[in-house]
Amino acid sequence: MAVRSFSPPVFTFICQLEMLVDSHLMRLDALDYRLPPDQIAQRPLGRRDASRLFELSRREGSLNDHLFADLPNLLRGDELIVLNNARVIPARLFGRREGVHSQPPSRTTRHEYLTGKVEVFLTRQVDSQTWEALVRPGRKMQTGERVRFGDGELEAEVVSRGKLGLRTLRFVSRDTRGVFEHLERLGHVPLPPYIHRTDEVSDRERYQTVFAKQPGAIAAPTAGLHFTPEVLDKIRARGVEICELTLDVGLGTFQPVHAETLEDHLMHAESYEIPIQTVQSIQQARFARRPILAVGTTVVRALEAAALRAAESGSPELLLAGKAYARLFIYPGFHFRVVDALLTNFHLPRSTLLALVCAFAGRENVLAAYNHAVQAGYRFYSYGDCMLIR
Repeated sequence: MAVRSFSPPVFTFICQLEMLVDSHLMRLDALDYRLPPDQIAQRPLGRRDASRLFELSRREGSLNDHLFADLPNLLRGDELIVLNNARVIPARLFGRREGVHSQPPSRTTRHEYLTGKVEVFLTRQVDSQTWEALVRPGRKMQTGERVRFGDGELEAEVVSRGKLGLRTLRFVSRDTRGVFEHLERLGHVPLPPYIHRTDEVSDRERYQTVFAKQPGAIAAPTAGLHFTPEVLDKIRARGVEICELTLDVGLGTFQPVHAETLEDHLMHAESYEIPIQTVQSIQQARFARRPILAVGTTVVRALEAAALRAAESGSPELLLAGKAYARLFIYPGFHFRVVDALLTNFHLPRSTLLALVCAFAGRENVLAAYNHAVQAGYRFYSYGDCMLIR
């Protein structure tokens, strides 16, 4: 049921005015909203496609409630859908310090030093044995410090210290198995901090899309969690084309905004790869005036970063294929070159993800939609419900 609408000319004027205001030193508190804690989903539903779907029309400003299982029937039938096939790795590891370069504990880290426990959160793979990671307790983990995992069959050495509290760790296997095999076996699913429980066996399957293929992400592209093979089959049966890319979800997606204004925030780079077949499908869809629907903000970042690369290089192509790094921060005032529609989950207040959604649909419009979702009892964040914006 539509709960609000503007006539197209009035809505267009509001969006243009909003972009002029928002694009001039937009303060972080402009991306705030109230959310009762009990609406933060702590577990997935029994069925992936049982989640709710909230439809927002950018042109009309209308808001409509659906179920995700309705998605195939909500589509026009000529869309090109782009999915992120990144696979989440068990990026959280727990080990023990070997005591090299031991330092006296501080009052806040005394317990950790007495037990010797170390938590390692992998953030980006450098090569087959080397990772950037967040380490806790990290202040006194000096270069040369070593951590043992399991029964000692996997070991890591701190080889350098970086910005944002990052450490570079080099892993070594102490038996016949490879490093990645140990990581898969010993690691834990990296559930977000707003999920207040430890990971469970079921999370290995549910915190992963059904089309996940390429390992390397430290968080799921959560808009894709709602899809089932049956829903994908129904979408294809409508005549909708589906293609894929890979963006390894990392710190760039979830790093908090510490600056007072969005313009002062620096994004952490995330690696992505767009196959030539996907680029060709996108360019053919654009030529035929078919809408391009991005499933998730990670797909938006990859596509728009590739389009910006093409524009800056003087390429006649809409976007460039291949591997690159996305450092693009999308906030109100951004010019979208590729994406026409977006399927996305609900995002944290004051976050870069909410800024992207506001850039796509208009801040006032998005916040009104979020307020409606709160009042209607939608479930929020990674294991929560989703929005279709077009």
